[in-house]
Amino acid sequence: MTHKILIIDDEEKLRSLLARIVKSEGFEVVEAKDLKSGFKKLEQTDIDVVLCDVKLPDGNGVDFLQNIKGSFPLTEVILLTAFGNIADGVQAMKNGAFDYIVKGDDNDKIIPLLYKAVEKVHLQKKVQQLEKRIGDKYSFDTIIGKSKGIEQVIDLAKKVAKTDSTVLLTGETGTGKEVFAQAIHENSNRVGKSFVALNCSTFSKEILESELFGHKQGAFTGALKDKKGFIEEANGGTLFLDEIGEMPIELQAKLLRVLETSEYIPVGDTTPKKSNFRLIAATNRDLKTESDEHRFRSDLYFRLNIFEIKLPPLRERVKDIITLTHSFVKQFSEKTNKKTLQISDEFLQKLENYSWPGNIRELKNIIERSVILSDAVLTADVLPYEMQHQPEKPTKSMSAFSMQSIEKLHIQKVLNYTKGNKAETARLLEIGIATLYRKLEEYGIQ
Repeated sequence: MTHKILIIDDEEKLRSLLARIVKSEGFEVVEAKDLKSGFKKLEQTDIDVVLCDVKLPDGNGVDFLQNIKGSFPLTEVILLTAFGNIADGVQAMKNGAFDYIVKGDDNDKIIPLLYKAVEKVHLQKKVQQLEKRIGDKYSFDTIIGKSKGIEQVIDLAKKVAKTDSTVLLTGETGTGKEVFAQAIHENSNRVGKSFVALNCSTFSKEILESELFGHKQGAFTGALKDKKGFIEEANGGTLFLDEIGEMPIELQAKLLRVLETSEYIPVGDTTPKKSNFRLIAATNRDLKTESDEHRFRSDLYFRLNIFEIKLPPLRERVKDIITLTHSFVKQFSEKTNKKTLQISDEFLQKLENYSWPGNIRELKNIIERSVILSDAVLTADVLPYEMQHQPEKPTKSMSAFSMQSIEKLHIQKVLNYTKGNKAETARLLEIGIATLYRKLEEYGIQ
């Protein structure tokens, strides 16, 4: 890859000599005689490094530097001056110059400086590309689905992303809560800062406290040195606490204090620290019921529940199953070095008829298994036994006087009363949540 160098100097002989020296090192050179034409060259060509004289007919290179960095932040600028001036040199570095050198005295420094500047530009561009790839991976555009439920959820997430509000993501296991948390972060004002994720169900109380708040050396057996906690790591960025309903109640009080004051104290320390982070929490529990029954602090629940987004289970997104399936088949075909497999209608029908207790995560795992087992076409016989032999959905209509019809109508009424809250519906009906989902599927209630 050839790097492009722009030389801005009104002395034609000196500019031409400098151009020949730079070209001899394998660089491509673009020339300009003043600041106005130099800026046009920057707009027309992807310039890596600018070698710019300080004194020019239409302005001062030190001041012009701010225009370059404002419009082309990845372009590095080396300023050249006939007379060394400490004040100019200091101001040039403040304005973002890569270096400031004196013509004649520092000629032997130009080429080594160019190589260093080009290397810096190359690294900055690589970082930018990596950040873009991460951003693209977690953008809302990559969330697959056109069902009404998922589109409503994406719309809510987009609206809250630009704020600093705490977000509570609720829904069953496997519905994609961490994907949404990442997308909210990548579309927030904190993009480019840390996104730190911690699953509260993974650790014991003592270890979770240390992971969250950090600890001082000697705070407990095995604490051989100071350790930063996730709250400190998330400073300036986003802290994602998954399965927050599993957090021990003693730690809930400490977390509440952090949310209210932005202050925390590491384990074994006495000096408070500050951290400015945005909290996104997730749970598959009904925290309202948990707080009513004193298993979760009600004050923390109300603090978390500023903006709740409930992710729909896959069984309520039947029209998205085929789209998700095609995406996963392509992904795992590439992963296993297979030509993208065809998908039989029977295979898709079995997927659409299944209740998906594990949601998108379960679908993804089943597709990976199916791709491994198949050669050219995905057929129903590579699916797990329970999916191959699942009962067919009833197709006959019910009599208006049958018990089933009355039960269906009653379930629908209670669902309407709870505004679609299935946990509350199951509680009022005095049945288990799994039983409710089975009956919703049986009666075709959306």
